[in-house]
Amino acid sequence: MTTNQSNARIIFMGTPEFAVASLDALVKDGYNIVAVITAPDKPAGRGMKLQESAVKKYAVDHNIPVLQPEKLKAPDFLEELRSLQADLQVVVAFRMLPEVVWNMPPMGTINLHGSLLPKYRGAAPINWAIINGEKETGVTTFKLQHEIDTGNILLRKIIPIEDNETAGDLHDKMKEVGANLLVQTVNGLLEGSLQEIPQEHLLQNEETFHAPKIFTETCKIDWNKTVDEVHNLIRGLSPYPAAFTELDGKKLKIYKSEKEYLQHNVPAGNHLTDGKTYLKFACTNGFILAKELQMEGKKKLLTEDFLRGYRKSE
Repeated sequence: MTTNQSNARIIFMGTPEFAVASLDALVKDGYNIVAVITAPDKPAGRGMKLQESAVKKYAVDHNIPVLQPEKLKAPDFLEELRSLQADLQVVVAFRMLPEVVWNMPPMGTINLHGSLLPKYRGAAPINWAIINGEKETGVTTFKLQHEIDTGNILLRKIIPIEDNETAGDLHDKMKEVGANLLVQTVNGLLEGSLQEIPQEHLLQNEETFHAPKIFTETCKIDWNKTVDEVHNLIRGLSPYPAAFTELDGKKLKIYKSEKEYLQHNVPAGNHLTDGKTYLKFACTNGFILAKELQMEGKKKLLTEDFLRGYRKSE
């Protein structure tokens, strides 16, 4: 099936800033975005004021109609969705869709995922790729179907991961690469030039690994691991939610670290400092130097600034 680009009616579904890059790329490429579906406004901050999603702010600024359903199976929402008569739905960083929604448009619903599917299916693919020490990851566009992140692949693009790159760095790089891949995908679908590849065809040759949601226990540093493993955990959880340890009985988040390979007899997790320039923690095969950190209830600081005001509790 081919549909003219300017005539194709597209609904975009997304919520965070990551999704804005893709929506912006479609708008700038001249696509007809007939509506945006995003999360309801939520109270946040000290005053608990209602906060709009990044996608909603963009849509309002560009005069695109916005729908914010509490429930995706609500009859009034489904009726409104049908009335928009979309040819295609595009999903980037949104919640799980029921079949009645993703199966509605004649061209189906496509999703942009932050990994090289079938590898790293799940909620936190950027974090887990770095935590596991991967040297490359990527972005994938695919057709939605019943099981999450299992639909037929449309396009994939490899992205290298640098040695000290954080999840935040990779996120920013990936949202731009992903936006371009998404535009290529929509172009290809409308031209009828894309061939869908079932993920089962790739599973024979590729390891999958899963990317489940990050919980607090994931973020606690185990100093009995190697320098590489701890360094990867720290950068894979930076800037959010951040890896943490304890210092003088208080929670200490570490956002940036450096590796020091060294044979030593210091018990795992014990720290050494000159009180001025370095703070390092013992691992099995060396030390992790904390370079940017935040003590519970305090501001995020570079280590030198932190040590200037740090007094060890007796």
